[in-house]
Amino acid sequence: MTRTVRNRADACPGTLATHAAADGPLARIRVPGGRLTTPQVRALGQCAAELGDGRLHLTSRANIQLRGLSDPDELARRLADVGLLPSSSHERVRNILASPLSGISGGFVDVRLMVNTLDEAIRAEPRLAELPGRFQFGLDDGRGDLPGDALDVGWRALDDQAGALLLAGSDTGLRVPPHRAVPAMVTAALTFLDQRADAGSGAWHVRELGGTTHLAAAVTETLADDVGWIDPKRFGSSEPAPVGVHPHDTGHARAIVAGVSLGTLDAAQVELLAEIAPHIVVFTPWRSAVLPGLSATLADKAAEELTAAGFLLDPTDASLGVTACIGSPGCAASAADVRADVRRFLPVLPPGSAVHVSGCERRCGRPRSDHVDAVATGSGYTVDGDPVPLDALASTVAKAAWTTPEPPGPGTRARRE
Repeated sequence: MTRTVRNRADACPGTLATHAAADGPLARIRVPGGRLTTPQVRALGQCAAELGDGRLHLTSRANIQLRGLSDPDELARRLADVGLLPSSSHERVRNILASPLSGISGGFVDVRLMVNTLDEAIRAEPRLAELPGRFQFGLDDGRGDLPGDALDVGWRALDDQAGALLLAGSDTGLRVPPHRAVPAMVTAALTFLDQRADAGSGAWHVRELGGTTHLAAAVTETLADDVGWIDPKRFGSSEPAPVGVHPHDTGHARAIVAGVSLGTLDAAQVELLAEIAPHIVVFTPWRSAVLPGLSATLADKAAEELTAAGFLLDPTDASLGVTACIGSPGCAASAADVRADVRRFLPVLPPGSAVHVSGCERRCGRPRSDHVDAVATGSGYTVDGDPVPLDALASTVAKAAWTTPEPPGPGTRARRE
């Protein structure tokens, strides 16, 4: 690894530190493990309708953004009332990805309680408030669905007795039992802060330190006999559960995985999720929603209602592999209303398309996997580097999509973002 020196502070937005976007203040709400209670979903919908642009914007880290805010202070008060702001000092660093179907279907270990324990441990350690807002924790229940290279500090179950400690997305060779995973991850994060300070690098991510030896050594020393070591392995990734209805591993309940077009939920869709979900909604890194705990009869009816409301429940729907930045008018740097332009070519895309559309060269939200790359220029777009007029965008993107490998996403392989 090459050491990276950052000469500016991380300005990743949160709930209390909003971003001044062209359409008004933007708040990013951390949702550890992507899990929200039904009342929390409904409260977020009300906040969006009464204080923002009326929509929930899902991120590739299973967090939620509210845009166009009229009163950020009132938003913070409302979120605190429903348990979505448990710490003012640590609110930007509660970045915890987790396998969305853990404890529902598949996996070696149910990581849901581990997410809660890790969140509590992060908030209990004052120094971890110094972490960059982009620093990412992750708990993979063994299915390999999390985007490993997006994780700064992760744990991946190998069976029900042990898991691999991941640093900068790679296996360290350290083997840690589930009950010691959280102390191992907290130790690694604290050591990251120490090493960053010693190097004066201002690093935002573990990969920017130039190596992970010191972090792994600190974990070994802290956990002592609770940690083992083998030669590091290269782990593969698995497909996330496709959209549609899935049986729970035990009992007769069903879970629905519903894709969200361009990761944006309008007020009616938010309310429908709150009406259908018995207790919990789990948002995923692939901008979809999981509704567990439904009876077989209710699941079939709910799937029909969700489809009618614009959710994506057909695994062959080309929209599942299409992502885009917010574009104009939400972003002053954007050269086009990219989301309006996306809708020009959605009807002609082949199933399994992988496309990202950006309003400028920054390419915000771009996936790391193979995809068609469309960037607005002000006089049209470039598609995979070639200039294309707007009236040829749909045909050019569709043609390029036929030659690009299948996208990762809720219907196919895991997205690496």
